[in-house]
Amino acid sequence: MRKVKILTDSCSDLNKDLMEKYDIDYAKMNTVYEGVTSPANLDWTPEDVHKMYNLMRDGKRILTTQVPVEEFTTIFNKYVDEGFDIVYIGCSLKQSGSVNTGAVIAKQIMAKNPEAKIFCIDSLNACLGEGMLAIEAAKYAASGEKSAQEVNDYIISIRKTVHEYATVHTLDYLKRAGRVKGPAAFFGNLMGVKPIIIADKNGNQAAFKKAKGRQNSLKEIVNLLKESIIKPEEQTIYIGHADCSEEEVKTFVDLVKKEIPCKEIFVGYIGPIIGASIGPDAFVINGFGDEVTFAID
Repeated sequence: MRKVKILTDSCSDLNKDLMEKYDIDYAKMNTVYEGVTSPANLDWTPEDVHKMYNLMRDGKRILTTQVPVEEFTTIFNKYVDEGFDIVYIGCSLKQSGSVNTGAVIAKQIMAKNPEAKIFCIDSLNACLGEGMLAIEAAKYAASGEKSAQEVNDYIISIRKTVHEYATVHTLDYLKRAGRVKGPAAFFGNLMGVKPIIIADKNGNQAAFKKAKGRQNSLKEIVNLLKESIIKPEEQTIYIGHADCSEEEVKTFVDLVKKEIPCKEIFVGYIGPIIGASIGPDAFVINGFGDEVTFAID
């Protein structure tokens, strides 16, 4: 049986340490700023993080692209040539066309390499929700006793159990990027109202409810995960933030520890692709629970 390689993309927000720990690689999307296209690298420094989010705070707009054909061609061929079958877990198709592009390239490569299998999975998630599924796939494949087909089937069976809750200062960035569904007038940006964003069962980023004030919004996303998570003592809870202050991150982590008795907590940055859409000072929290049933459409 051929070895299995797990791939994801820049939307997964897995940092270098996690990818090395679980032997995961990723296909790079691109950011575009002032006409210059750059790879959306997840191995970015705190200085890189501050620079991007400060540009957005100053009113600058950063555009993004899906994974280019050339990138898929290069990374798929690399691992097929090394004797791997591939399971690529990509950003929700509601937010990026990368999975469809990957499937087209995978078909071309498999036609030339009939012994190879490449599976391209719509994670129905983005950010660390997508990254969590890549980690679960890597853990499932780690024994070397599972085929790529079995890994593919396993991830499809659990992808709707990822619960993602986020809060942002404003919906402006998400609306501008076309990444959020929901009645904008209901949420607005007035009088300190903070929107709560979730990933719905179809992979949409959906404006779900609202909270009055920053602290209440942070408490609300923790409470939402607390209500939906299953067996937290066996889980890692994944927290991402968009260049929030160290003090605020610590306070948020302490709140999670107090409310949810989880196995461990991972804290990382919301990466350049998701960050360009969600904007600075956002928080997101993820865990596994019951199957997500909420749908915005």
